[in-house]
Amino acid sequence: MPDDAGPERVPDQDGDWQRKLRTQFPIVTAHPDLTYLDSAATSQKPRAVLEAVETYLTTSNANAGRGTYPWANRTTELVERTRERVKEFLGDGRPRRSTVHFTSGTTEGLRTVARDWLVPYLADGDEILVPYADHRANLEPWLEARRLLAERGVGVRVRALPRQESSGDYDHRALADVVGPRTRFVAATHVHHVYGGDMNVHRLRAAVGPDVPICLDAAQSVGHLPVRVDDPDLDVDFVVFSGHKALALPGTGAVWARNTRGPELRPEGWQGTPNTVGVVSLLAALDWLDEAGPERIDRHLTRLATRLTDRLHRLDRYEILGCPAGLAADSALPAAQRRHGIVTFRHRDIPSDDLGFILYSHGFMVRADSLCQAGADDRDGSVRVSLHVYNTQEEIDHLLAVLGSLE
Repeated sequence: MPDDAGPERVPDQDGDWQRKLRTQFPIVTAHPDLTYLDSAATSQKPRAVLEAVETYLTTSNANAGRGTYPWANRTTELVERTRERVKEFLGDGRPRRSTVHFTSGTTEGLRTVARDWLVPYLADGDEILVPYADHRANLEPWLEARRLLAERGVGVRVRALPRQESSGDYDHRALADVVGPRTRFVAATHVHHVYGGDMNVHRLRAAVGPDVPICLDAAQSVGHLPVRVDDPDLDVDFVVFSGHKALALPGTGAVWARNTRGPELRPEGWQGTPNTVGVVSLLAALDWLDEAGPERIDRHLTRLATRLTDRLHRLDRYEILGCPAGLAADSALPAAQRRHGIVTFRHRDIPSDDLGFILYSHGFMVRADSLCQAGADDRDGSVRVSLHVYNTQEEIDHLLAVLGSLE
């Protein structure tokens, strides 16, 4: 079992702030015997989001853009206000040029970019760079785009973003070998859903130059840390995320498009009725996150993940996935290369699905499988602990005690 010998218990300057926020999650306070550690799959919802949805459904529920009576007008206004709120939340400095399109989540959002923007954009002989070791949702749409183009007689080469095997990060040193004059598009991930590390998108921009569009899967960053498209280090053209991972309801997500490289993103076909309830929940979630402070949330999650990786690294029977150089709490790595609230590991003797059941018997809800990682199968199972603002240091220490007892 890990002891409390070092590092010493870290003073938490955000303790009162975090405890106040934790009380705003009804499902968390209603189950004090359980610890939810699967926020990378879906987050729990604060009371403000639940109340916003209830208020909408009981006062003005109607279809958006389909009527002229007050309830319909109010719903239309809510949808349009949320589009602008997404831009504001992402730090969009040119909101008149950019657009926001609502989807059912990150997967549909990436497919929207692939089918409705990328397919018309590419020409025969073009090349695109995509991640073959990230979430499958950020690989399959680009392969689908290649198939659609091939059916039209357009040949496009899909090249793998080079990565470092030990860390899971993109290998920026090897990018020069895959970037060429026909490179027309890059798909990348902001925070890796297995390793929890920032994937250093600024290195991709430096490698491909100022003119190549980059699409960013931000499913594990929006709602967990500041995501600012006005930051020169985040010079991307699309930001795609899921609402349900950012404290909103399932079934809603967004694609933010900068619309300065290539044509404007215009989803094809009749769009039909938007998920108005999901959009209402997203508006409330973004307001809640802004009030809580994305910087403070990120600091809290990084602190907990650092404590977990540092202590778990001392246990001989566990293998932690991701960059080994960033495991120790006294690591000199910058914050951008630390784990943002996601820690994934394996026990050297206990299968990961069995370990998941063992942890649930102690009240811990974790993800235990291949984590939808492209190229992985059941033999690559692992246990993922993913955190959000409602998690505490006490929960991490309890988890470590249980894991230590299995040494």
